[in-house]
Amino acid sequence: MWRLLPSGRTGRVSVEGSQAVGSAALVLAGGATPLRVEQGLFEAMLVGWGRQQRARRLSAGIIARRARVVRRFAAFTGAWPWGWTPGQLEAWVAGGSWAYSTVRCYQGALSCFLDYACDPRYGWGVECQSRVGAVPVQVCHRDNMAVHAADYEGRPERRPLSRAELQAFFDAADERVEQLARDRRKGWLAAFRDATLFKVIYGWGLRRTEAAMLDSGDFTSNPAAPQLGTLGVLQVRFGKAMRGSPPRRRAVATVMPWAAEALEQYLVEVRPRYEGAADCPALWLTERGQRISARSVDDRFATVRAAAGLPPVLSVHCLRHSYVSHLIEDGVDPLFVQSQVGHSWASTTAVYTSVGADAKNRMLRAALARAFDTAQPPQVRR
Repeated sequence: MWRLLPSGRTGRVSVEGSQAVGSAALVLAGGATPLRVEQGLFEAMLVGWGRQQRARRLSAGIIARRARVVRRFAAFTGAWPWGWTPGQLEAWVAGGSWAYSTVRCYQGALSCFLDYACDPRYGWGVECQSRVGAVPVQVCHRDNMAVHAADYEGRPERRPLSRAELQAFFDAADERVEQLARDRRKGWLAAFRDATLFKVIYGWGLRRTEAAMLDSGDFTSNPAAPQLGTLGVLQVRFGKAMRGSPPRRRAVATVMPWAAEALEQYLVEVRPRYEGAADCPALWLTERGQRISARSVDDRFATVRAAAGLPPVLSVHCLRHSYVSHLIEDGVDPLFVQSQVGHSWASTTAVYTSVGADAKNRMLRAALARAFDTAQPPQVRR
């Protein structure tokens, strides 16, 4: 392996004047002779790429996922980046049964890595030529990349829950609480927490991570709805971030009083029973007094979904889709719904929306009533 330079030191400069944060000169130690030249050079390229991405303020999760994609492609080809070809990329994608969005994600990661490796400002071409006698080339081009042609690229089976399905889901969650409490089993606290968590996700239209990162102090009063008390507005602090930017914040007004009642019961009767509840600000606590993880939210949702007899393709995010669709069905202004869920574009909110047949019929009757009520008889010319 190449010996990495400590932060702040500069190794041998391969390209005159190349001092970019991810350059080969700052990653490779001058004079180092690894036992496996190709493996060491590849690992050093990944290290430098990681530095370059951190300088762009990309999150550690994004950087790690991209690196895994590059390693998977290297394992598939059995070759190093300076030996990759467009045909190998096409064979890799053609042989995988991935979703359309996953293909674009994988191709995007490889394209970004090779853009970095081929950029003369970072000096990897010179290093590769001198050490292994070949240079990396960009194997991703317009004709072999999946295009982003649709607003929604998710699985078509995933959809909003109907109102009947949503009721069945919440009933299954509540029945699980009652059964565990009746049997005096320890898990009833977690079951109550889970039932309230899913009601909050739906009641405020949250993403999974947004819900998991909530603190008990994120709810405040709303002067426009004093009857809701301190649960009139939810301050979402960990909204979905744009690439290279911090999490976006937004304020979500409470529009479903029943969800606020369920949350208040949890805050008063259940959360104080958790160990460390007074010291941990997290709204959703584990048995060890720590914040619940996003992965755990998925697992809990799957348990309740199975108990309710719902299709396994439905995910936690479907509750957010249901929130948007049901508000639109109830006649709420789409611009207000867009603000509630934190979408930058109305087209994104429209993709979330799936209006049921009953709501469509009501809207049709209302539109026809307005048309016929306002229609004036034609003027007769004499």
